[in-house]
Amino acid sequence: MNVLIIGSGGREYSIGLALKKDDKVSKIYFAPGNGATDVIGENIDIKDYSDLAVFAKESDIGLTIVGPEAPLVDGVVDIFKKEGLVVFGPSAGAARLEGSKVYMKNFLKKYDIPTAIYVETADEKEAFDFIDTLIAPIVVKADGLCAGKGVIIAQSNQEAKDAVSGMLSGESFGDAGKKVIVEEFLDGFELSIFAICDGDNYKLLPAAQDHKRLFDGDKGPNTGGMGAYAPTPLVNKKIYDDVKELVMKPTLEGMKKEGSPFEGVLFIGLMIVDGVIKVLEYNVRFGDPECEILMPLIKSSVFDLFYKASTGELDSLNIEIDDRYAVGVVAASQNYPYKSTKASEIIADEILHDNLKENAHIVYAGVTKEDDKLFATGGRVLLGVGLGDSIQEARDNAYDILGQIHFIGKKIRMDIAYQALK
Repeated sequence: MNVLIIGSGGREYSIGLALKKDDKVSKIYFAPGNGATDVIGENIDIKDYSDLAVFAKESDIGLTIVGPEAPLVDGVVDIFKKEGLVVFGPSAGAARLEGSKVYMKNFLKKYDIPTAIYVETADEKEAFDFIDTLIAPIVVKADGLCAGKGVIIAQSNQEAKDAVSGMLSGESFGDAGKKVIVEEFLDGFELSIFAICDGDNYKLLPAAQDHKRLFDGDKGPNTGGMGAYAPTPLVNKKIYDDVKELVMKPTLEGMKKEGSPFEGVLFIGLMIVDGVIKVLEYNVRFGDPECEILMPLIKSSVFDLFYKASTGELDSLNIEIDDRYAVGVVAASQNYPYKSTKASEIIADEILHDNLKENAHIVYAGVTKEDDKLFATGGRVLLGVGLGDSIQEARDNAYDILGQIHFIGKKIRMDIAYQALK
């Protein structure tokens, strides 16, 4: 069957890499893809979603997978379904769980899903009054999509007020910040849990831990993610059971009551506080870089997982997960995340060691191709992904494969998975 993947980052590259190994997949298309995805499939430059749906019908696409959040919030799934196409991802109505942090927090409250205490408002005074009841640090979030950068952890009450003012004025995030969430800071450890859903049923994937901060020791500004690993030993059976009973069950039932059954990937951002789960956020797509480490851990058919979730047949599927660990380390551009960086040619050494060939690979993201040469063009450029029987072994493989890749200004964290290796 032919498959279309919408998106251009490492998440989409890793999905394509997993599907390329699946004998149920004939050909893969990317819209638009990046400078390296043409090794996996064919890149298509069609920006209009309706035109893309026409292409999908004409090209006999049996399954479309939507990677990023923006097309989902914009309703690409609704457009494709209207044309009778099989598409993996939530409707625009269901994508509000990520598209509006206000909607998400109110949904959690409405269906008694555990989360931090908060206020949502467009009124500066109301936000300030709530801030005065809290002890810093304090979390301030812009309502709309901000490419993963709309969350500020203020270290003082005044900093929280300044963040609110910047958002509500439109100065910080434009229209995305015209309404804000202010909430208590939860002191614990973060986890990412992903559920593949078909509206009624779901399959949980291994829990992952992301590393958002730019520098070692979780210092510096938040980023889209500098690395991740899975499964994390920080999760026990009780946490998984609580996620199923306190989060997944009311979420799927609640979304049906809202008139928007949830299909696709539900990304649950959790904070674990003294063994108690709290939902920090929902995203409606795979996390990046979590997707890059989860794809190689799925031993059963990745195509079947996406297809049956898109056709309401997840209850008939048994998925097989590799019992090894995966670690992904991001190599970012020199000026990330502050400003753009001049393009730099990527030089890849020949991999001579059999262990690396078998247990590590590169996932390309922020790259372009010119005259058959790859160039780092800013942001998160690529990831080194390693597999191993232990987290340490997987981590070593990830860093070893990254050591074979060179470009000017390559920036990486050296402590990915440090919490699990203490």
